[in-house]
Amino acid sequence: MVWGITGSGDRINEILETMIQLKEQDGLKISVIVSKAGEQVFRWYKLWGRLKASFDKISTETNANVPFIAGPLQIGKYDLLFVAPLTGNSTAKIAHGIADTLITNAVAQTLKGSTPVYVYPVDQSKNPVETMGPDGIKFTIRPRSIELENVDRLRSMNGVTVLSNPSEILDVIRKKLEST
Repeated sequence: MVWGITGSGDRINEILETMIQLKEQDGLKISVIVSKAGEQVFRWYKLWGRLKASFDKISTETNANVPFIAGPLQIGKYDLLFVAPLTGNSTAKIAHGIADTLITNAVAQTLKGSTPVYVYPVDQSKNPVETMGPDGIKFTIRPRSIELENVDRLRSMNGVTVLSNPSEILDVIRKKLEST
């Protein structure tokens, strides 16, 4: 499978733990693709070293086509594409057909084939969400209505499954991979 990471720090520790658990306990082979902002955020949270130590194949975005992953995803070389965390910016781009980054292009091209796409957008609660910054200080974010609308657009897209909580990731991926 391919796991895409964009530049959000919300629930980032939980997401990394899930990735590691899927690799170590479930024996999944995970190719990781990281946006430029995703790498930056992982470094801010002091998680970049752990990510690199935990996965053999990590590719950081050079541009929308480098590293080349869209083609292999489109033709079904991988079982699925999972993107978590998915920022509001990348959510908006995907929802409106913009494919100008590694992650958004990977999703767009994957949807043209038969490989399923799973995403965990961070901005999907109408209620304020408490999160933690890289310095360990908690703060509250309030998603805007446009971000909620974009997540709803993703939910209505054929081939895209939107998860509401990182706690769903393990079960969803395990079930999907068991059925293939």
